[in-house]
Parts: sequence; C-alpha cells; structure tokens
Amino acid sequence: MKSSRSQSRQMDEREKLRKFRELDDAFAQALRELDKSSPKPEPEAEEVPSQEDPQEFERRLRALMADFQQTDTSVDTLLRTMLKLGKIA
Repeated sequence: MKSSRSQSRQMDEREKLRKFRELDDAFAQALRELDKSSPKPEPEAEEVPSQEDPQEFERRLRALMADFQQTDTSVDTLLRTMLKLGKIA
C-alpha cells in the first residue's frame, strides 16, 4: 500500500511539472505576442538577451505570481482564456 501511495505521489509531481511546463510555454508565447503588438521600447531598454535562461524565466515568473498573489491554476486559466479568445497564439 505504501508503494502505491509513493507512486501516486510521483505521478502527481510529474503531472504538476508537465502542467507547469505547458504554462511556462504558453506564458512565453504570450509575452512574445505582446512584444510584437506593443510599441518598440527606447534603445536602452533593448538590452534583454533574446535567449533567456529557463531557470531565470521561471524565477521571474514565480516572483510575478507571488507579487500579484496568483496561483498556478489562475495563471493557467488566464492563459487558456487568452488562447481561446485569440489574444495569443
């Protein structure tokens, strides 16, 4: 019985990780879409590298989520809604 619980826990963690990766991908796509539609920033602000470290992105995303008191589920729902409405691709 203990073995099945630990397997279930491992599957839950894998599912959470899979969902986070989906969220991360969707969020990154949303940011790219926003960058395309927003006016170009001043030249000094363009010092952001085009290929960001995934761990750095995750850290920044988590910090934003904490600042705005948003859960993984609420961000996931927001991104799925934006996709359905055609606001992001």
